[in-house]
Amino acid sequence: MNISDILSKDMVVADLQAASKRQVIERIAAFIAQKKHLDANKIFEAIWEREQLGSTGYGAGVAFPHARIDDLNEIITAFVQLKTPVDYEAVDGKPVDILAVLVSPEKSGEDHLQSLALFSRVLKNSETCQKIRQAKGAKEIYQNIKI
Repeated sequence: MNISDILSKDMVVADLQAASKRQVIERIAAFIAQKKHLDANKIFEAIWEREQLGSTGYGAGVAFPHARIDDLNEIITAFVQLKTPVDYEAVDGKPVDILAVLVSPEKSGEDHLQSLALFSRVLKNSETCQKIRQAKGAKEIYQNIKI
């Protein structure tokens, strides 16, 4: 499985502006809802509920917000680069500026975990993260995460 198997170019957001973790998730939910014709509130609530169990801030400025939604038909991924890092309650206490987002059908256990693992493998590379941070626009971000 490669990133291009789970993430399309049109699901990448560059320079998203947000002032807080909650606002980041609200804007991500709105983006996904608009692209996939879904309910933004339902996406937000699912991701926010998961965040209340423990932050998905992985460390080194990276977070993996994710959730399962009962009436979803497919796994949806999005990739977000923030214009300015926000406090995300990450495990290392550092602010987050790169987010790999995953919403999946309730019963997509294996595929959900494999997709998270793939994003994790790509984003644990500090050189890749640096290229993403320096990228000019969504197209360049997508090229840098497809490695």
